[in-house]
Amino acid sequence: MIEKDKFHVLNYIKREEYTGSMSGMRYMLKKKDGEDGTSLEVILWPEPFGYAKTPESKKQRMEFPFSQEGLEEAVDWMNEQHEVQRELWEM
Repeated sequence: MIEKDKFHVLNYIKREEYTGSMSGMRYMLKKKDGEDGTSLEVILWPEPFGYAKTPESKKQRMEFPFSQEGLEEAVDWMNEQHEVQRELWEM
């Protein structure tokens, strides 16, 4: 489980993509500029491969506001997906 009070990566994401993993679930957070402004994109995929070697069909994407509140929403979503799709991450 990712703990919101210890997950301070927003300033890092302003410049670089942030990647990590949690019990078989890999994730990437990145800044995304679009027509509607800037958002925080979160991408999830199962191990064992990295982002580049994982087929697009196995990746899940969600966007959140690019703010501290958006980051907290993203962490909640990531934790929820980790629990709801547990069998996917344990393969």
